[in-house]
Amino acid sequence: MSSAPTPSDPTTPIDADEPPAFADLGLRAELLGALAALGYEEPTPIQREAIPPLLAGRDLLGQAATGTGKTAAFALPLLQRMPDERTGGDPVSLVLVPTRELAVQVSEAFHRYGKDLGTRVLPIYGGQPIGRQLRALDLGVDVVVATPGRALDHIARGTLRLGSVATVVLDEADEMLDMGFAEDIEAILEHAPAERQTVLFSATMPARIDGLARQHLTDPVRIQIERERPVAGEAPRVRQSAYIVARAHKPAALGRVLDVESPTAAIVFCRSREEVDRLTETMNGRGYRAEALHGGMSQEQRDRVMGRLRAGTADLLVATDVAARGLDVEQLTHVVNYDVPSAPESYVHRIGRVGRAGREGVAITLAEPREHRMLKTIERVTGQRITIDKIPTVADLRTRRLELTQAALRESLLEDDLEPFRVIVESLSDEFDLMEVALAAVKLAHEATLPGAADEEEIPQVAVRPPREPRPAGYERRGGARPRPGGTTQVFVGLGRRAGVRPQDLVGAITGETRVSGRDIGSIEIADRFSLVEVPYALADEVIRGLRGSTIKGRKATVRRDRDGDAGGERRFDTHDRRDRR
Repeated sequence: MSSAPTPSDPTTPIDADEPPAFADLGLRAELLGALAALGYEEPTPIQREAIPPLLAGRDLLGQAATGTGKTAAFALPLLQRMPDERTGGDPVSLVLVPTRELAVQVSEAFHRYGKDLGTRVLPIYGGQPIGRQLRALDLGVDVVVATPGRALDHIARGTLRLGSVATVVLDEADEMLDMGFAEDIEAILEHAPAERQTVLFSATMPARIDGLARQHLTDPVRIQIERERPVAGEAPRVRQSAYIVARAHKPAALGRVLDVESPTAAIVFCRSREEVDRLTETMNGRGYRAEALHGGMSQEQRDRVMGRLRAGTADLLVATDVAARGLDVEQLTHVVNYDVPSAPESYVHRIGRVGRAGREGVAITLAEPREHRMLKTIERVTGQRITIDKIPTVADLRTRRLELTQAALRESLLEDDLEPFRVIVESLSDEFDLMEVALAAVKLAHEATLPGAADEEEIPQVAVRPPREPRPAGYERRGGARPRPGGTTQVFVGLGRRAGVRPQDLVGAITGETRVSGRDIGSIEIADRFSLVEVPYALADEVIRGLRGSTIKGRKATVRRDRDGDAGGERRFDTHDRRDRR
């Protein structure tokens, strides 16, 4: 995939060589209007490749990581193909996702894109009152976005009927298999019509994903976005780092990082016009001279912005990829990815704006916890290391500000003509100690350099889980890292081998009904009439509530914290029991 040529003249209109737009993909006017209102200017690579075959009704197998825009890649075609007149209340599209957080995220995306179509979208996941889901299903929905465990629960109740489903999407399929949902997915697909469109997205393509695709997809279109690699010997001299930060704290984290880095000039890349405008306002409130640049601006407005940046009257440019195409600003020292780029090649293009002509530069990425995997993908594709740093603390910021003040004073002592100020120092030295005069002057100089709205609150640090260790060949589910330090406890579940319970059933029930991920679950022991599951102590009550409100293998179970002796003689696991331990 090639990028647009860089104009030799910096004043060349940026729209001179626009890439394909959403309108070129054949999307209906309502969807184009929603995308324009959201500020999305061009499709990402996965969207350009996936939308046409999905609109044509083809099955599709796509390899795409988090952050590549794959939700829109399947949501837009599903909305496009939605019947204008719905006669029934059963869903016509089913999207299966591994976690409730992703279920909410995907549902919100469908609402945003389909707002002018009146599409009825329902997320179904554990931890939400099932009565609300039952009422919504009874009233009728068009799209259901569900975790496998809760979807299967509704199918068993007869409240989720899949007879009218035309398209099934398996999103983040590798994660669902890792979490033990393989048999649930098989059971769900058995209830869907044989003549349907099936779409599978996965960040990785292990053999088990290929097997799933061969079994359930018919002559699928296979998509793997081509990755651009930097030319050997031409890698820019760029220090690359990333900060893992929750979305709610990203604006504060950006300000904190920029306060510490003190760039001469920086470009902050955002995904949409709306985000550009919002962030520009926020950064101006922090005392930065920030300017917005996106496709909603006229060429005259863009030229004025670039003129201010080159003249030094602005020091921060907040822009979308399309608007910033072809820019070359000599004094640029920093590039910031406010969101993880949608593809590794986008990352390469962005950081290439610094480190030119032998100059050194800095590339910074703010990643949400679930985007950490995409950073690893970028590292693998580019062959360059991205250092994960901790967000600077308030103490770090204060130290950095003092260093900047010292540097400014040193520069003034070496280069400025200070003679006109001698009379002030001499007159004050008659009344005050010379050291006190110097301290007061340094204090005034220090305060004059502070940003207008410096954030003095600590920003929560987000722990990054280490990458999973490779599993032996043929291993069908994640065994789970031991729970994080901080204490674990065992939860007693009153169903065991006689009820057909397997480790993956317990993992699926817990991850589908609570915030606990498969990585947090420790050992699982299954006896004839009960099971024991090791979970983090702090989350045990949530696990108990979640399991009490759900079913396992279609049955309700007694669930409580394990107490020694409660299981009687059956607590003495025999050899057969140990084979079912995880």
